[in-house]
Amino acid sequence: MAPRWARSLRVRVTLIATAVAALVLIPVGVGGIAVSRALVTASVYSETRDTAERVAFEMRGGALPLGSSIPVPHPSVDLIQVVAPDGRFLATSDAARNMPPLSEVRPGARHRVVNTTSCLPTECVHLTAVRVSMNADSPVVYAGRRTPEMLATRVVDIVVYAEIAVLIALAGWATWLITGRALRPVRIMGGELDAVHAGDLSRRVTQPPGDDEVAQLARSVNGTLERLERSAEQQRRFASDASHELRTPIAGLRAQLESAQLYPEDTDLQKLVDSALRDTDRLEAIITDLLLLARIGSRVDAARERIDLAGLVRAELKVRNDKLPVRVDLDQGVVVDGVRLQLARVLTNLLDNAQRHAEHTVRVTVGRQGGQAVLAVENDGVEIAVEDRERIFERFTRLDAARSRDAGGTGLGLAIARDVIQAHRGHICVEDCKGGARFVLRLPTAPPDDAS
Repeated sequence: MAPRWARSLRVRVTLIATAVAALVLIPVGVGGIAVSRALVTASVYSETRDTAERVAFEMRGGALPLGSSIPVPHPSVDLIQVVAPDGRFLATSDAARNMPPLSEVRPGARHRVVNTTSCLPTECVHLTAVRVSMNADSPVVYAGRRTPEMLATRVVDIVVYAEIAVLIALAGWATWLITGRALRPVRIMGGELDAVHAGDLSRRVTQPPGDDEVAQLARSVNGTLERLERSAEQQRRFASDASHELRTPIAGLRAQLESAQLYPEDTDLQKLVDSALRDTDRLEAIITDLLLLARIGSRVDAARERIDLAGLVRAELKVRNDKLPVRVDLDQGVVVDGVRLQLARVLTNLLDNAQRHAEHTVRVTVGRQGGQAVLAVENDGVEIAVEDRERIFERFTRLDAARSRDAGGTGLGLAIARDVIQAHRGHICVEDCKGGARFVLRLPTAPPDDAS
């Protein structure tokens, strides 16, 4: 069964198409009838006038004696009468011999030709009245024909209006069928989407062939479902990894406390407190990073400002106490729009990572490239394999070398950096760097400040 919105859309489209068909066909039909009537009327009056003029010409030339039978030039114009000013018939055609006067209209001196209609007791007539001469006592020639059926009745109007009604109904019916066929893939997709639930996001909707709007909609829906499935999988994996990472320091802390409880005389209280504080610090660091990951992209830290990256690097290095020297190469005036605390956290994480893995030195550069702001952090430590360059940005991912050298890291620093940069419509990646590792982040540059 089609969803309510699909039925409503189908009804609306059908009504609109029917209304458009009516707006087009009704004026066309009415105009067609009016034009047809006008053409028939003009044709009738042309024949009657031509006949009346010819009879008047013959009367003026004496070729038509009084009292004679008038020959019919046009077979359809068979009603001809020549009437004197006193109403006497001077000559008639055979068809009009026993008929009353065709009309009481008499052309004046200024208008010697008059087209008119006259309804006799038995029928209606279209006729033309023509004065034979300009004299006041000139007779008048009346030439007429029975009114054509198209002008005398409304049969043609009824037929045309019936055809218009049928065409409008056909337009609505065809639109209903075409709309139903066009929306059938949408109805199928709606049913398939109803079957999707949080426990199983692997389902996909059927994509119709072609490249029309419905096919593009199906691709968009499948893309959305794929992203939702990937996000749900990441969330499940994240929950599993988070529980594992949190369980380790908690388990260590619990073991130490239970041991102290069982063997209080063998417990070094100061050593126990120091170890417990280290585990507590690790738990606090993990929880803090988890909260930051949850806030990234939300409105919690949505206050953006113009940030000079060179100034941000200098401010960060000024408050740090690193074991290895940091060399800088900073272009001035590289400004981005962003959340200062979040970008500062990204820089902190990259510098902490570089300090943990560097052998002798760390290098930070800021510049522009292709209309983007570029910030790079390099270290002369171990190179990162190509196959690991994406994986290291996943949450709680640490390479073997990092596990052996990383003291106290939460495994969330690079994941936080990636999410922050993506929330700022940027990109972070690992680039080739011979004899070390190079992390590069790219952000859109801020537009020029008009106030400056």
